[in-house]
Amino acid sequence: MNAPVPKPWVMAIAPYIPGRATTDSGKKAAKLSSNENPFGTPEVARAAYAGAAEVLERYPDASAHDLREALAAHYDLDAARIIYGTGSDEVLHLAAGAYAGPGDEVIYVRYGFAVYDIAARRVGATPVVAPDKDYATDVDAILALVTERTRLVFIANPNNPTGTYTPKAEIARLHAGLPSHVLLVIDQAYTEYLDPEDDDGGLDLARTQPNVLVTRTFSKIFGLASERVGWGYGHPDVIAAMHRIRAPFAFGIGASRAAIAALGATDFVEHSYAHNRQWRAWFAEQIESMGNKGLRAVPSKANFQLVLFEGEVDAETAYKALMEAGYIVRWLPGQGLPHGLRITIGTEEEIQGLAAALREIVGA
Repeated sequence: MNAPVPKPWVMAIAPYIPGRATTDSGKKAAKLSSNENPFGTPEVARAAYAGAAEVLERYPDASAHDLREALAAHYDLDAARIIYGTGSDEVLHLAAGAYAGPGDEVIYVRYGFAVYDIAARRVGATPVVAPDKDYATDVDAILALVTERTRLVFIANPNNPTGTYTPKAEIARLHAGLPSHVLLVIDQAYTEYLDPEDDDGGLDLARTQPNVLVTRTFSKIFGLASERVGWGYGHPDVIAAMHRIRAPFAFGIGASRAAIAALGATDFVEHSYAHNRQWRAWFAEQIESMGNKGLRAVPSKANFQLVLFEGEVDAETAYKALMEAGYIVRWLPGQGLPHGLRITIGTEEEIQGLAAALREIVGA
């Protein structure tokens, strides 16, 4: 009996593997595998979400009017040029769906976010992987791969899973080197963890250039990972094309209200940023002090640290041993990093405890 046959490009997709939430044994552990905010959710956002319980029978506003207006006011944007979706992941998929298809090429960097490959293959486009520069984005390598078939370039800044950062001048050089028919998608999921002087200029490019789209999320510093609220900003024509294939409804009313409230939680965001900056630097120093055991911290500007294992203890062994010690981190063989662990910067107690456990595991 014949059966429906999936498209070959769909079957070529390696399914996304999220960070683990439980240990092998099921015992309680610190979850440092998904780059969530260790301080939870702003109380004002939690209250706004709870208040939506009275309207569970209602569909959310399909235009996300209130959220777009709040974002426009907060970031000095044009509300009509804001796209939104179920996490920034959906916005990335919308960009690929609107601008690429069979016969087209989509470029992203080696050790880039796994969704880029999925988004490209899902629409039948050909993924093209640019070599990295010591785990960071190499603008020249990207530009060397651009052809007349290139339709999109995805770049995360800071990059996930490496945490590396591409300076504003390099982002501008990348854009300047791209043909006008190529859409540059700058994924800024971790931008709130950057120091003020490290603004990469992405939003300014999206304000003024017809082929730049910036994407952002409420899942990280705003502490709303569960609610999957993402958004993007670009030229009106780009946004209009993406709206044509967007699902009628994305996140719910509670998620929208929580996101709007979170934008005003200045103290929460500033505290999260300061804590991350302090303890990320501390943790990187701890890793470097274990350099004689083959450990290396890739320079990070996100809310996580990529640790490379190049000594006697490999990443898989450390991953399993940390889980036994009560810490769930992210081992990355599926992203070409079998020698790496991505570790979220948790609370002071969590990151100090993990560092001590890691020191014992490698015998440092």
